[in-house]
Amino acid sequence: MSHAHGSPSPVASRSGTPLKGRIRVPGDKSISHRSMIFGLLSIGETRVEGLLEGDDVLRTAEACRALGATITREAPGRWRIVGAGIGGLTEPKDILDFGNAGTGSRLMMGVAGSHPITSTFDGDASLRKRPMRRILDPLAKMGVTVVSEAEGGRVPLTLRGPKETIPITYETPAASAQIKSAILLAGLNSPGKTTVIEREATRDHTERMLRHFGASVEIVPHGADGRAVTLQGQPELRGTDIVVPTDPSSAAFPLVAALITPGSDVVIEGVMMNPLRTGLITTLIEMGASIERLNERDEGGETVADLRVRHSRLTGVTVPHARAPSMIDEYPILAVAASFAEGTTRMQGLHELRVKESDRLAAVAAGLAEAGVSHEIEGDDLLVHGSNGKVRGGGNPVATHLDHRIAMAFLVMGLATAQPMTVDDGAMIATSFPSFIPLMRELGATIQD
Repeated sequence: MSHAHGSPSPVASRSGTPLKGRIRVPGDKSISHRSMIFGLLSIGETRVEGLLEGDDVLRTAEACRALGATITREAPGRWRIVGAGIGGLTEPKDILDFGNAGTGSRLMMGVAGSHPITSTFDGDASLRKRPMRRILDPLAKMGVTVVSEAEGGRVPLTLRGPKETIPITYETPAASAQIKSAILLAGLNSPGKTTVIEREATRDHTERMLRHFGASVEIVPHGADGRAVTLQGQPELRGTDIVVPTDPSSAAFPLVAALITPGSDVVIEGVMMNPLRTGLITTLIEMGASIERLNERDEGGETVADLRVRHSRLTGVTVPHARAPSMIDEYPILAVAASFAEGTTRMQGLHELRVKESDRLAAVAAGLAEAGVSHEIEGDDLLVHGSNGKVRGGGNPVATHLDHRIAMAFLVMGLATAQPMTVDDGAMIATSFPSFIPLMRELGATIQD
């Protein structure tokens, strides 16, 4: 049952001992979703090691099964996918229920919508609030028919694919890897070249994995910070092996916990160092964080490293708008780090946070207010006035709005505040980081669920 329908389970955290030890966080969510999708679209067998087995990814796996893939879980994190191949998808018998999975649902709209089948997408209360029009508009240009939709282009919605998908050139209206990926995935079943132009480069896992599975992808710079990505349609993708690196967005939580908890010294193993995903680490180092990269190596086409993180005195900085795409999921936890810094941290250009699992900008601001942290929202900027390591905490339970990152961010905050912090519901943490509470306890954190 989706957590949206259960009764809330509050979780509390409080300060105690320093955090010590070595941990490995779960596999990267972006790559885990795409492993399932590319396995479906390939001929032959794809084997995946280190898959994130959170609810979001399992929903994507179920959708891939419904579209014709044979998927077997062989051991924890180890999965085998036998694909249906591009053009070989079967029409799903039931609604594709994505729960809370924004990435899974949006990418799969590109996959299913580009095939001559009818498919219906739905999800939980949180997913039903998220805008899908930004995906549906380019897909319509490719010949996809939106048969029905909830108000404002939201799920539940039904798509019918054309006999042959039309290749397009499309400039994305917002910096979003999900828009880019949905179009490229639709372009796989289209003759000719599909091009996506983005004014700001976003995370490039789809392009890397397209090449890893045998597609021809050309990437050229566009303007000052952008890229044009061109895919040659109708390739034959071949099943392959994938080792999923650990998720930098999940690593962000124990990382900031170690920085703000006095006396802490933690090693987080195998963290992906893709430059389009390390904006948070760059920012924290600018703030004075002690983060060492150890044992850099290559896993699954991505550079990874072990990170040694020690308690640090942080200073406020300005985080430029151009960095937003490389750390869009990390702003809630950065706001927590900024609360403990000396001086003000200004995070610029956070418009995309308003359309995440919740209005994340408003949710972060409300949580800061409960903890007694001085802050302002100016347009799309968030300003956090740090208290030089002394944050009150306490307050009413932080409203998470079914958003896993809000829940984890404020539980981390409570590990270093004067009074404990409580979040109103921790159930949805399982969507991206099922082992969050046990791993944090392993390091010495006091978290009560």
